[in-house]
Amino acid sequence: MQSPLSSVTAGAPAKLNLFLHVVGRRDDGYHLLDSLVVFAAVGDRVTATESESLGLAIDGPFAAGLAAGDDNLVRRAARRLAEAAGVAPRAALRLDKRLPVASGIGGGSADAAAALKALQVLWGTRVEGPALRDLALGLGADVPVCLAGRPSFMGGIGDDLAVAPALPEAWVALVNPGVALSTPAVFKARCGDFSAPGRFTGAPASVADLADLLRTRRNDLEAPARALAPAVGAALDALAARPGCLIARMSGSGATCLGLFATEAAARAAAEVIGRAETGWWVTAARLMGPRDSFDGAAA
Repeated sequence: MQSPLSSVTAGAPAKLNLFLHVVGRRDDGYHLLDSLVVFAAVGDRVTATESESLGLAIDGPFAAGLAAGDDNLVRRAARRLAEAAGVAPRAALRLDKRLPVASGIGGGSADAAAALKALQVLWGTRVEGPALRDLALGLGADVPVCLAGRPSFMGGIGDDLAVAPALPEAWVALVNPGVALSTPAVFKARCGDFSAPGRFTGAPASVADLADLLRTRRNDLEAPARALAPAVGAALDALAARPGCLIARMSGSGATCLGLFATEAAARAAAEVIGRAETGWWVTAARLMGPRDSFDGAAA
């Protein structure tokens, strides 16, 4: 995060689900999840600047996919924080949108978390602990884990967070085939029994060990997403075919897919080859962030 206090910028890194099990469903219809969430050093950026009113401007490669109205999660985060802190919601917000919209990698949730971080500094507020957790959860199920910004096991409806064991240094190639998937539609299309939780306690010693753990786990939303958008399968096949790809998996409710690699060179080579072959896809490579890493919104 950057200062001076008259303008504060916070990065919104891509949120990736290395596995995602649907373990149950509440009486109110909300699904219960168990997931290993990590973050990649690529994403959006939110800047908050002193102003006499609350405003939001959106630019960047994927700005056209978002409206800046009252329903935007960045605006909603600002209003909720101001209400909780007892301050006036005054800030000129700018969202540099570099991640595809409705793509299963955090997107709006990461942007909302970045807005909360930037505005806490700009406004000098200290909404913390359970109050901040409840505020974040009220914005969306992924906002609390995006606010934490570190490898975590996420359970419940996003309200049950636990620190994940230490993970090895790794890289990913990210591929979005240019289709937007509705999260409710993907959940509705899911069929079959619920899964058991997939959490583990030991720290994998290498990226290969991490991939071995992930092979015994899955993303329960991948099959319904493939059925709704066959391009997801094409993206997964493209990743799996690249040298050095240890595992290919869809993130969240899709349609972004990730390939796990042990080295930067292998991940970047995979992204370059896929990007040349599929010019209409969003393709990039990025390192996975550790618990002490920060992301300011710069390119990977």
